[in-house]
Amino acid sequence: MHINGATELYGIMGNPVTHSLSPAMHNGAFAALGLNKVYLPFAVQDVGQAMTGLRALGIKGVSVTIPHKQAVMEHLDSLDPVAKKIGAVNTLVISNGAIHGANTDWLGANRALSEKISLQNASVLLLGAGGSARAIGFGLLEAGASLTIASRTPEKGQAQAKLLGCPWLPLAEAATCKADALVNATSLGMAPQQDMLPIAQEALANFQVVMDIVYAPLETRLLQEAKLTGCQTINGLAMLLYQGAAQFELWTGLQAPVEVMRQSLLTSLGCNP
Repeated sequence: MHINGATELYGIMGNPVTHSLSPAMHNGAFAALGLNKVYLPFAVQDVGQAMTGLRALGIKGVSVTIPHKQAVMEHLDSLDPVAKKIGAVNTLVISNGAIHGANTDWLGANRALSEKISLQNASVLLLGAGGSARAIGFGLLEAGASLTIASRTPEKGQAQAKLLGCPWLPLAEAATCKADALVNATSLGMAPQQDMLPIAQEALANFQVVMDIVYAPLETRLLQEAKLTGCQTINGLAMLLYQGAAQFELWTGLQAPVEVMRQSLLTSLGCNP
């Protein structure tokens, strides 16, 4: 890539961001289509100051990750109605200094799951009650699925279930639930908890499809055990890829080169594309 005075800047803001695979994914896409754009990681602690900086520097678009998906909302000039319902923003589109907030997490999750199962009338058990879980839950309901939430923290889980209008279970009781699909939106399975299962191994027979949004490691213990049980599995790279493709399309108005983005992600993880 040849960076010059006309190069447009994009990036990801969060804390931390050093582990993010998004720069590889988006820079791969920009390069594949010959776009004079570059995507950088921005380690951000003060969201308000960062938003002022984005406007001042003329940055065109930003991905928002932990822990800023909710904090950015009070600094926006406009907000997508879907992101407002979800209560979290993962994408900023910036034009003439005006910042618009959107959410593509739910689109990424729905597209990943739809490759394995029809979501219309499907039953899904969703583990977790954080921002990603809320976006995934909203997307599943939009697609016509029925949803049950299970979480470790009763207060957060019950509040999430009330918001989405669905039942809640303590995570310890998740093994009693049967559904077409299981989605893990907790951090269990991610280093340093890579040996932990978010649900009892023997319960995996209750599901046809198991999806884990954790992508490091790419095949979590949950997915390994699910495969051995005979489930279809979806790794965390799929949601990351498809939410990123939706971001790319919001920023550029062009169709995202999905296979190029997938290969960039796999290369970053040290896998053979």
